[in-house]
Amino acid sequence: MCGIYGYFDTYGLRLSDSVLSHMGKVINHRGPDGNGCYHDEARSVALGNQRLAILDVEHGHQPFISDDRSIIVVQNGEIFNHVELAADLRNAGFDCKTHCDTEVILRLYERDGIEGISKLNGMFAIAIYDKAEERLFLVRDRVGEKPLYYHYNGTKLLFGSEIKSILKGRDSNFIPSPEAIDQFLTYNYIPPPLTIFEGIYHVMPGHYLEVSKEGVKEKCWWDIARIKEQNFSESEWIEKFNALLEDSVRLRLRSDVPFGAFLSGGVDSSSVVGLMSKCLNDPVRTFCIGFDDVNYDESPYAFSAAERFRTCHKMQKVKANLIDLWPLATYHCDQPHGDVSFLPTYKVASLAVNDVKMVLTGDGADELFAGYDKYKSFFANDVSQMSDLDFQEKYIESISLFNQCDKSQLYTTHFKQTLNDHDSIGVARYFFNKSSTMDRINQALYIDFMMLLPGNNLVKPDRMGMAVSLETRAPFLDYRMMELAFSMPGSLKLKNGETKYIYKKAVAPLIGKDLAYRKKQMFTVPVGEWFKDELLPLCQDLLLSERAQRRNIFDVMFLEKILYEHIKGISNYTRQIRAIMALEIWFREFIDD
Repeated sequence: MCGIYGYFDTYGLRLSDSVLSHMGKVINHRGPDGNGCYHDEARSVALGNQRLAILDVEHGHQPFISDDRSIIVVQNGEIFNHVELAADLRNAGFDCKTHCDTEVILRLYERDGIEGISKLNGMFAIAIYDKAEERLFLVRDRVGEKPLYYHYNGTKLLFGSEIKSILKGRDSNFIPSPEAIDQFLTYNYIPPPLTIFEGIYHVMPGHYLEVSKEGVKEKCWWDIARIKEQNFSESEWIEKFNALLEDSVRLRLRSDVPFGAFLSGGVDSSSVVGLMSKCLNDPVRTFCIGFDDVNYDESPYAFSAAERFRTCHKMQKVKANLIDLWPLATYHCDQPHGDVSFLPTYKVASLAVNDVKMVLTGDGADELFAGYDKYKSFFANDVSQMSDLDFQEKYIESISLFNQCDKSQLYTTHFKQTLNDHDSIGVARYFFNKSSTMDRINQALYIDFMMLLPGNNLVKPDRMGMAVSLETRAPFLDYRMMELAFSMPGSLKLKNGETKYIYKKAVAPLIGKDLAYRKKQMFTVPVGEWFKDELLPLCQDLLLSERAQRRNIFDVMFLEKILYEHIKGISNYTRQIRAIMALEIWFREFIDD
């Protein structure tokens, strides 16, 4: 796990070494163990890296450069099948001199060119500069576990693992994007490729950019929508699922530093820890936090799982009100997020990093196997009689924070004019069209897989882990597991009101029925109730203060109305208020300061 950054200027205008140094230092938290930068001033290109040493600690320094010095590689992430790839490369005459996975990327490119990325099983953001071709490739993993941003002004491209690096490399100020703000208030996060900054974009998951003097080309190299549904019996699906999950966990145990796992006691983290305990001789180190409020405290379930698998378990009780961490989390995320579970995730990462440098997590399983109660609620109605258009509109409405009618009251006239009839739900329609051959449960999951995961749910473990220099690995996001999930009929994921139907049947013998079938509990806190009393002054400041009103985005009378109705219990506007507060905190962190 690391951070990468750099630039490519087609006009031959170079960045100073001082600017490059600042681009690296601002993401030092992603890689405090070392730094390196290749800067070809004659060609006006640089590739930099901040290293968190996990594999081949002594010899894994980046950038990796080919023997003839014509190919330069940096990466953020891990290639979990690097051992197998290195053996295959050796047989073909491309020897790796280290045991570092980044060198495997270099040798694979030497042998196969950019097409070699399809052989990588991992989480990664990669930059490859081919001096002979004078081309820079920016490659992002299949689902977007690792972030990769860029800004291209027609002549110069800046890139980085975090937007902060690009801000340090700028020669002019970036302004907030009205379209991104509109999308944020539609979905509670900003779906890629937009970011909150005008002109800064994500490299899309499963895509790469090819940058040359001719400009920037984008190519999709992997798309889960291409997977076809298969027909197997329940017992066959269970066998395939269990074998694949165990192998995915096994691959993610490759590390040259101490590691452990987040353990909430939910079905996902318990399954991962159970399989880790099968693969390891020593007890698994597990970590969780607990809350004083028993209604939100999962620690007893985590303790039950820890006892079952005889882990070396560490739990820390914290105050439920972690709102003081909100500005810090926003700084590390670069963008506003309405999800306050970022805050307890930061706390458990802070706990774990005292003992380990890497943890396995259960992230991704809910979006692959229909784990959220929202799927159960939505599909409790008969959707088979709906037209495709009705189904799309109903599902988009179900995941929306503010709908178009709400936003007509929420926005000021000035802000409406800046949007130029922007269609915030167009991105969801695009993914619905791409998944038109899937059954409707899988279509809903595909929307969240393509939008919610890279836009929010994978930002959380990456940014909150990296904030304290802790690597997180998600076995459920092995590309083989993702392809298995989308080849499985949706009816085996959500059946008779049971979420994760086939998955729970598969892991029940491992983790026990009590953990497999316990009621899902979200990793969150009762912030909506606090808005009515102890956090009311903060709400009023972030929503109604003169400083907030100067943004000229929100109609203050409408904000006063929803806050009043929330306080009086007339309506529950927790999510809406939380999102607007998150946006104002972002403005204060990145624009005002």
